[in-house]
Amino acid sequence: MVFAWFILALLIALSLIVIVLYNALVRKRQMVEEGWSGIDVQLKRRANLVPNLVETVKGYASHEQDTLNAVTQKRAEVTSMSRNDVAGRARAEGELSQALGRLFAVAEAYPDLKASQNFSDLHKSLDEIENAIQMARRYYNGAVRNLNVAVESFPSNLIASQFKFEKAEYFEIEDEADRAVPKVQF
Repeated sequence: MVFAWFILALLIALSLIVIVLYNALVRKRQMVEEGWSGIDVQLKRRANLVPNLVETVKGYASHEQDTLNAVTQKRAEVTSMSRNDVAGRARAEGELSQALGRLFAVAEAYPDLKASQNFSDLHKSLDEIENAIQMARRYYNGAVRNLNVAVESFPSNLIASQFKFEKAEYFEIEDEADRAVPKVQF
């Protein structure tokens, strides 16, 4: 009789452990999805700002068509990408950042453009969005780290493999040149 109670208590304890670990994995997965959603919102804000920026520069530097086309092309590429392709999206966003850096470098050659209130406001908005993207990326990568550790650590890895929890991808910039922040001075 005592042995039966012991087995029952052990089964209940194991069941509770499984439930707690499963719920922790679900919570971590949801945090990853929330983090990606935050990045996605900020990237869309940036993508929506780019056409206004291009039009403003176009009015002052219409003969810089290659740079303007590159920014427009990279924006179109970014907006057409799948939300689930983290690595591809990170690559495309890095290329858009490079194109925007070249656009701001072109703007340096046009004092009237730099003095334009509209350009200045757009540049300030873009800086704010870039900061928000950076914060969202840090949150997302932290959530990914927590999920990945739980998926790989014992005993939660037993539950993770049983219920098909998988490691998530970090939002990383692969090209070292993309990591460089363009220097823009007014």
